[in-house]
Amino acid sequence: MHPVISASVPLLEPPGWATAQRELFDLLDRAWRRFARDFTGPDGRLLYTGELTSRDGVDDFYEVFFNWPQLYLLGGADDLLDQSEHHWEGVTRQLTELGMLKDEYERGYDWFHQGESLLLLYFLCMAAPDRWAGRARRFADLYVDPGHGNYDPERRIIRRPHNGSDPGRDGLSDGDSYPWLPKEARMYGFPLNWILPAGAEPPPLESDPRLGAEMRRRMGDGDTAVNLSAAGLVLNAWIVSGEQRYADWIAEYVGAWRERAAANGGLLPDNVAPDGTVGGLLEGRWYGGHYGWSWPHGWYSVGHAAIVAALAGAAVSGDDSYLDMVRPVLDEIIAQGKVMSFTEADSSITSKWIPQLGEDVATPTFHVPFRYEDEGWFDYNPMLMAVPTALWHHTASDADRARIERLRAAAGYDWRTVRSFRSKEEAGHEEPWLAYLAGDDPAYPEKILAAAQAQVRHRLSRMEKYRGWDVPEADIHLWQQSNPVVTEALVQLTWGGPQVVYNGGLQQARVRYHDAGARRPGLPAGVAALVSAIDPEATVVDLVNLDPEAARSVVVQAGAFSEHTIRSVEYSVCEDPSWIGDLYDYGHTAPVVTSASAVVEGPWLQVDLPRSSTVRLTLRLALRTRPPSYRGPFDDEPGQAAP
Repeated sequence: MHPVISASVPLLEPPGWATAQRELFDLLDRAWRRFARDFTGPDGRLLYTGELTSRDGVDDFYEVFFNWPQLYLLGGADDLLDQSEHHWEGVTRQLTELGMLKDEYERGYDWFHQGESLLLLYFLCMAAPDRWAGRARRFADLYVDPGHGNYDPERRIIRRPHNGSDPGRDGLSDGDSYPWLPKEARMYGFPLNWILPAGAEPPPLESDPRLGAEMRRRMGDGDTAVNLSAAGLVLNAWIVSGEQRYADWIAEYVGAWRERAAANGGLLPDNVAPDGTVGGLLEGRWYGGHYGWSWPHGWYSVGHAAIVAALAGAAVSGDDSYLDMVRPVLDEIIAQGKVMSFTEADSSITSKWIPQLGEDVATPTFHVPFRYEDEGWFDYNPMLMAVPTALWHHTASDADRARIERLRAAAGYDWRTVRSFRSKEEAGHEEPWLAYLAGDDPAYPEKILAAAQAQVRHRLSRMEKYRGWDVPEADIHLWQQSNPVVTEALVQLTWGGPQVVYNGGLQQARVRYHDAGARRPGLPAGVAALVSAIDPEATVVDLVNLDPEAARSVVVQAGAFSEHTIRSVEYSVCEDPSWIGDLYDYGHTAPVVTSASAVVEGPWLQVDLPRSSTVRLTLRLALRTRPPSYRGPFDDEPGQAAP
C-alpha cells in the first residue's frame, strides 16, 4: 500500500487557474462528442468516400484522434477511452479496405509519418496496457524480428526508408517518378540537386532523374536517420511487456547510429547504404538521405527522430550518454544561428511559424538552420523547442538548462507571450511554459488555459463550417485541423511535462494522477492540479478539490511510467479550525497554514481531499530509479503486463 496524507487547508476562494482548468475539461468533453457525431461513422471510421492514390495518408487518419486517450489519461470522461479504442478499430478497418495496411499495420512508409500514426497506439497502451499489449509486441516484432525483413542485425540497419508490414513494398513510390508537385519544388527545392550538371536545364518532373531512377537508387534503399523513430515503437513494447529482447534491440540499433554520429564529429548522419557505410549511395555524403538533412524538413524530422531514439536508449539502459547522439548536432545548429526577422529568413515551413510568432514575424530574433547540402547550412527558422526541452526535462541537468537560458537570451521576442494557436503537433508553447517554470510569469496558467479555450471554440466553429462536406483526398488534413481536443496546456500544468514529441515519442511527465475512487488514471471530477516547479528536489504540486460537497482521493504518481521515486513529501496543513469563527461572527479569519512532512519511498502517494480543500505538495524525487511501466497503483503486480 502507498502512503496516504489528507488535505486540511480549506478552499475559500478558488484560484482562477483551477476553475479555468475544470472549465476546459468540461468544454473538451462536449467538443470531442460533437466531432465523433459529425465526422465519424457508427463503426468509428472517418466519413470519407474517396480513395488514397499514393503511399501517403495513413497518418492523417490516425492523427485525428492521437490525443483523445491522452485526454482520458489526464482526467477526461470515463467513456473517452472506449471511444478512442472504437476509432482506432474503425480507422484501422477503413485503412485496410483502402489498401494501406496489412495485418493492421502500415504496409511501408517513412518513419516521419509512421511516428505520427503511432501516437494514438502509444496512448492507448498507456491507458489500457492489458488490452493493447498483444498489438504492441506484434508491431514491434516487425522490426525486432529480422524474419519480417525490415532489420539487418549484421549491419544494424533498417533496410529501407519505406518499411512496415509488407516486405514487398520497396522504393519510395509506386510510379516511375516521385510524386513531387511544383508547389513543393518551390518550397523545398529538389533532393539530389547535385545530380544535374551545373547550368543544365531542369527536365520535366516526370523525367527528372532527381525524382526518378537516381532517387530510387540513391535514396530508396538502406537506412535513414528518421527510422530512429522506430525505437519509440520498440520502447512501447518493452514498457508493456518487460521483455529484454526489446531493450537489446534498442541498445543495438540506436547504439549503431550513436557510433555513426561520433565518427562524424558528433553530427548525426542521415543515411547508411545497404552495406552499412555512411554515404555509400551518396558519394560519401553524410547528408542527403530520405527525410534527412537536405530533405524537407531537415532538423524538424532528424532532430525529433534522434531525441525519440536517444530517450529510448536511456530508458532501457539507464545510460544518459545516449543523449550525446543529440546534443552535439543541436549545439552545432545553434552555433550556426543568426539574428534576423522571420520575414527575412529562407524558411520552408512558413505556415508553421506565422501563427506561432504572430506580430513578432518582423522582430529580429535568433534563427537556426534546419537543413544542410553541398553549399552548407540553409533553411533558417526559429529554434524548435521540443528537443532542448525534452533533453532538460529528462536530465534536469545544469548544462541542458543553461542551453535553454542561452536560447531565451538570444530571442528577440518575449518568451512570456502566450498566443492562441494550435500547431500540427498540438504544441509550440514551450517558451512561455519554461518562463513560467523559471518563476517569470505567475499568470501563465490562466493565460494558456484561455488560449486552449480559444482553440477549442475555434475548432468547434471549423467543424460547423465543414460538417457534411464530402472530403476530397487532397484535403484529408481537414480532420486534424478540426480535431477540437487540445491537451498541451493540461499536460504542462497538471503533469509538469512537455507535450509528447510528435513524430513518435512517448510521454514525459514529472507526475501523473489516478482517481483512487474510480480506480482509473486521471484527475477525479472537480479536482484541479498545478505543477509550478519540476526541480527533482522540489517538484511543487497544488491540488484543489472544487466540489463543495464530495470528497475526492487522488493518487500522485512519480513520472509518466512510475519510473521515479517520491523520497518524501512536505505538504501544507491547517490544524486550527478557529478560522471558521464563532456562531455569531459575520466573517472568518485567515486559516493558519503550516507544513508537515512524510516519508514515501515509492512511486505513488495518495492524497485525500475533503470537500472544498486544497494542498500544496513539495515532492523530493529521485529520477529514473524504477523500470518504466504502464501498470498503475491499483494493479496487483506493478511492472508486469498481461499477455
